[in-house]
Amino acid sequence: MSEFKLPTEVVELPSKGLLYSEESGLKSGKIEMKYMTAKEEDILTNQSYISKGVVLDKLMQSLIVSKIDYNSLLLGDKNAIMVAARILGYGSEYKFTYGGEDQTVDLSLIENKEIDESLFKEGNNQFEFTLPHSKNHITFRFLSHKDEKSIQRELDGLKKINKDASPELTTRLKHMITSVEGKTETKDIRDFVDNYLLAKDSRALREHIKKIQPDVDLTFFPDGYENRVSIPVGVSFFWPDV
Repeated sequence: MSEFKLPTEVVELPSKGLLYSEESGLKSGKIEMKYMTAKEEDILTNQSYISKGVVLDKLMQSLIVSKIDYNSLLLGDKNAIMVAARILGYGSEYKFTYGGEDQTVDLSLIENKEIDESLFKEGNNQFEFTLPHSKNHITFRFLSHKDEKSIQRELDGLKKINKDASPELTTRLKHMITSVEGKTETKDIRDFVDNYLLAKDSRALREHIKKIQPDVDLTFFPDGYENRVSIPVGVSFFWPDV
């Protein structure tokens, strides 16, 4: 019996593969993905996946042809794969409502953010930053899919202890910061974030990370607006008929 042919596309990763190790399948900075089939539509409607919040990860894992460690994907690269998955499944035209007006964005025109490669050390996901107000010197890293899962497990655990707790910001920072004034122990980093990290330093750090981290430019000019705003990634992004 002859083999059926399934078209694929190559997706350029925002990180260009610079932050992955030589052994990683992501080092090339590219990922091959196949077009969505009825099998993937089954994944999108799987109620168990939806209730567990893993439906999009299951979808993207099914579409990726390249041999990679999905858990090691940096979040900016994962966003690029998400956009590609939407295009390969339902086309590039994305309709949604913003500011009370109907909007349409061509997802195929979305580009990867420009990155300053001089800040990147090959295969080393670690960066330096001096907090502008306290002058504490820290190092930090960009989060991966594995980190996101760890953060969510920690937040879920905290919710069980205190249902009103919502420490998402500080929890993410605890996972991103890798040292403070040369101290790398987890307990020291957590103590610093909880008790010594000034709000204005926290904001400065987050803005710096947002500026330099590889990602896709998920912004657009709404009709009648003068400034770019974030594209809302809602239910209709992967469920266009809803």
